[in-house]
Amino acid sequence: MSVSRLFQITKTFLHYGLDEFIPKEKQPFVAKMARKSAFWIRNQHRDKPLGLRLRLALQSLGPVWIKFGQMLSTRRDLLPDDIAKELAFLQDKVEPFPGESAKSLIESALNIRDVSELFDEFELTPLASASIAQVHAATLKQGDTHIDVVIKVIRPNIEKQICADLALMERFAYSVAAWFSEGKRLRPVEVVKEYKKTLLDELDLLREAANALQLRRNFTDSEALYIPEVYSDFSRKNVLVMERIYGIPVSDTDALLAQGTNMKLLAERGVEVFFTQVFRDSFFHADMHPGNIFVSRENPHNPQYIGIDCGIVGTLNRDDKRYLAENFIAFFNRDYRQVAQLHVDSGWVPADTNVEEFEFAIRTVCEPIFNKPLAEISFGHVLVNLFNTARRFNMQVQPQLVLLQKTLLYVEGLGRQLYPQLDLWKTAKPFLENWVKEQVGPLAVLKKMYANFPFWAEKMPELPDLIYQNLRRPTPSIAPIQPISVKPLLLGMAAMTSFIGALLAFFEQHLGLAVGLCVVSLVCFWRAWHKSSH
Repeated sequence: MSVSRLFQITKTFLHYGLDEFIPKEKQPFVAKMARKSAFWIRNQHRDKPLGLRLRLALQSLGPVWIKFGQMLSTRRDLLPDDIAKELAFLQDKVEPFPGESAKSLIESALNIRDVSELFDEFELTPLASASIAQVHAATLKQGDTHIDVVIKVIRPNIEKQICADLALMERFAYSVAAWFSEGKRLRPVEVVKEYKKTLLDELDLLREAANALQLRRNFTDSEALYIPEVYSDFSRKNVLVMERIYGIPVSDTDALLAQGTNMKLLAERGVEVFFTQVFRDSFFHADMHPGNIFVSRENPHNPQYIGIDCGIVGTLNRDDKRYLAENFIAFFNRDYRQVAQLHVDSGWVPADTNVEEFEFAIRTVCEPIFNKPLAEISFGHVLVNLFNTARRFNMQVQPQLVLLQKTLLYVEGLGRQLYPQLDLWKTAKPFLENWVKEQVGPLAVLKKMYANFPFWAEKMPELPDLIYQNLRRPTPSIAPIQPISVKPLLLGMAAMTSFIGALLAFFEQHLGLAVGLCVVSLVCFWRAWHKSSH
């Protein structure tokens, strides 16, 4: 860690008066001495609001701190509303590095003497430039075919700078955990570590390529979302080659309206795509800000999203998905008792929390909001109020939900921008209710049994010997038990599996298939009984 960098960060914090975040009684001796000895640079922006000073300080410190501030802007459970809103204005604008340097990096990564060996019309001027990478347009030569592509290149020597700043950030997080009384609940160390993992993952473009391939596979032939093709053969850790798209930026509402886009359907599809990724796939694009989302120019009456920059994705385990879906549905139904109980059951609040008091607190905050028409209610606003309420009951920050919360806020904001009358509740509720039924109803049990049948069948040939070995006793009064025939058991399992398949087909309203599987089940059962009786 560079001493000069630490000095620069400390100087910046004092310059903008950010030591005001630390209660005076909690400030360590070193911090007090630094403040007193650097009085001439302290708080030269004292007339500005604290949130604005924080934003200006992060902007001056560079890309790592800017991106951290952007992440914090979505964490309304961690920060006061005025500071979170100010951080939302942070812009990740960085001057591009020379195109010749990008060209050299591509040649070195792909082990070629010149980019012209693989690409025609390589443009030295980048299409876009950000803090970690920049993008150049080119044409990929594939035999007689020429494909328009973009080449993403990681900035030279950026990893060293990022790692140094992340090390400092971790030290600050440990200090915050020690200085603040709410340090345990806010879990700053865990938040920074989650951010560190996300940021370091962005430096590996092979990971981004794998994410894009998975998302593309999940939405094959989808009318709602298109993910550009990745050319893995020409991608490396610091270079990514993918299909170039020519959609309309989702933020360009004038262009979308000019081509006659169905804005209502487009907004609703954004919500559906998000919940499908989270609950169906457990794999969601977690950086869905307007710069990464486009709309296809084809068929504006049936609009399709195009998603790029898949460097940040989120996942949820089965328990988190289940509790999250049930929480959403409880909110839709204004069942505050269920919301409170789910928070306790999931471990998001301590087990000794008084559920009645927690329910009353949630009701007090949320009920006035629900007096408005549902279409006018901000789902993000409801969540913010819930988190603020849960603070009083020692709710701990859930790092695994950080990306989900951020993405949900993006999705709602984007949807309301496209179609101000968007009723996110009406769009999401049927999806979530169906998902919960599929997870906990009788159909879910049958599907799990059917899915596990291949594993049961694999063990079936061993079952007679196992039964024979376990039941056989070397006593003279009992005759040795004969080995059990395998065929009746296999036929019995086939009968059971066909019957389960028939039930599944019936629930899915495939009546012809259900009848056929019932017949197969009866035949297998009869043959199993016939063989066992002989």
